[in-house]
Amino acid sequence: MFIKQISIFLENNPGALREMTELLGKGGIDLLALSLADTQSFGIVRAIVHSDQIDTAMDLLKGAGYIARVNHVICASVPDRPLGLCELLAVIEQAGLSVEYMYSTESPALSITPSRADSPRGRSGTEAQITWFTRAI
Repeated sequence: MFIKQISIFLENNPGALREMTELLGKGGIDLLALSLADTQSFGIVRAIVHSDQIDTAMDLLKGAGYIARVNHVICASVPDRPLGLCELLAVIEQAGLSVEYMYSTESPALSITPSRADSPRGRSGTEAQITWFTRAI
């Protein structure tokens, strides 16, 4: 199943993440999942919101001067049992895919972000990045 993800570039400054989440929260946007990767000078926030809130979230972010974009990710269910994740990883490995990053959410799911064909990581556009959605049960 495809879902949409919002990627937001943030300066790596104290309060930047709080300000961005406050903007979205005050705009009525419910963050379902969030992943943050940072470098010395900036961070990339990857957020999942309700599908009917994507446009509103993007309007809020861009209106406040954030650089943000929407891309599609593929979700797959992670069985909630011993070896459930291992079995899913085996299927992913056989497909020539690898894990890129992870979300922490309420129920297990896996997200795969297809690489662009011109990406140095992609092999003729067939390799994909994989995003994990894991939920505490």
